[in-house]
Amino acid sequence: MISDKILATFTGRSVLVTGGTGLIGRQVVDLLCGVDARVKIVSLDRVVVDARAEHIHGDLTRFEFCQEVATGMDYVCHLAGIKGSASVSETRLASHFIPTLMMNTNMLEACRLAKVRKVVYTSSIGAYANTDIFREEAYRLDSMPMDFAGWAKRMAELQVHAYKVQYGMDHFAIVRPCNVYGPGDNFDPENAMVIPALMGRIYRGEDPMAIWGDGSAVRDFAYSRDVAEGVILALHHGTRGTFVNLGNGRGHTIRELVEALRSFLEFNYFFDTSKPTGYPVRIMDIARAKEWIEYNPTTTLQDGLRKTWEWFIHNQDEHLQKQNYFR
Repeated sequence: MISDKILATFTGRSVLVTGGTGLIGRQVVDLLCGVDARVKIVSLDRVVVDARAEHIHGDLTRFEFCQEVATGMDYVCHLAGIKGSASVSETRLASHFIPTLMMNTNMLEACRLAKVRKVVYTSSIGAYANTDIFREEAYRLDSMPMDFAGWAKRMAELQVHAYKVQYGMDHFAIVRPCNVYGPGDNFDPENAMVIPALMGRIYRGEDPMAIWGDGSAVRDFAYSRDVAEGVILALHHGTRGTFVNLGNGRGHTIRELVEALRSFLEFNYFFDTSKPTGYPVRIMDIARAKEWIEYNPTTTLQDGLRKTWEWFIHNQDEHLQKQNYFR
């Protein structure tokens, strides 16, 4: 999807990737290291994802630390965040909201003060108000995010907006990914999202596996490598002082997701219709990303699931070495 010509513009450049050990971050690091960018990863995880990058263990909720790591950088990909299931995000509000708010505020302001040439901030689908099809044109500054965690993501977007209004700065790009999955996902059974949660339950041999709802809910599942390419494209092209969606651009029902897993894994399941099905439809419109930054996700759901499973069976305990804000 991303051209060699665009990737080559990062050769020899210093790039800071916050959250570089995470789901999207490790893919961004791999792409940039592949063209000999000078990559620094900042994370609280005790994980080394790429020997070609410098790994820095540090806390982005400390402003002085953010200033230290931003100084001298050509580019910054700010991907650090907190990922958890809907249940923990709803019950552990402070654990999710406060560190996210602090990391974003500190890192973006450090980039401004350090005069970083280009910055991309990774927001979330949660910054949108609830709807079926998420389109950038429908977004309003005064709309309500779909959940409490979305407020922290939205506040950082407003910070970027404030920079544009007050200082005329338009080199801070913003992307809003949807439901991202892939190698390096959070497989902690206590707070994993739907795909890693299902894979973990399959591996542990639940038989039959009960799945909440009737399987009709539609979600947009985006593979992490595709989204990482979108992040780099947004950094390169910019997002014109606003944001672009990063998703697969099409929806799959939960039933289709389960059957895609069943195409290469053996397990039994049933839908527990006494449990809630969830919001009926959530799909990203990616037309703006295609037009503005040449974003074009190519990984099929089945291929992405296979690659994720292959990674998982060899790295089941990695989540134990990663920062967990919900423990």
